[in-house]
Amino acid sequence: MKFAIQVNTSPYHSNAGLTAYQFIRAALDEQHEIVRVFFYHEGVYHAFQYATPPDDEISQVIRWSELARDYQIDLVVCISAAQRRGLLHSDEAQQQGKHDNDVAAGFRISGLGQLVEATLLADRFIVFA
Repeated sequence: MKFAIQVNTSPYHSNAGLTAYQFIRAALDEQHEIVRVFFYHEGVYHAFQYATPPDDEISQVIRWSELARDYQIDLVVCISAAQRRGLLHSDEAQQQGKHDNDVAAGFRISGLGQLVEATLLADRFIVFA
């Protein structure tokens, strides 16, 4: 089965992101396919490369980056939601006169078209909110 996933909540205000991650790992273990993971609304905070949780907390950013690297999962961050929250990739940062890329490894910035495409390609669409 092919799944498209949407994550809407911040990694530190809800366990929805962690639940999405665990669901994806379980689905992959069962040989299912993850078409794309789309981070929307507060979910874009999963992609901040400079997030530094306390030592006794799990780094969701690192977990997602490793998942993308190990399984070639497409992690897409909504560009509008990201810009509203100060998450900029290098091209956008340059246009805004800033000097840094805030997007963690394995994530990419794109628009809602990527979400629509994922839902069309998938057998199931699951939102973690």
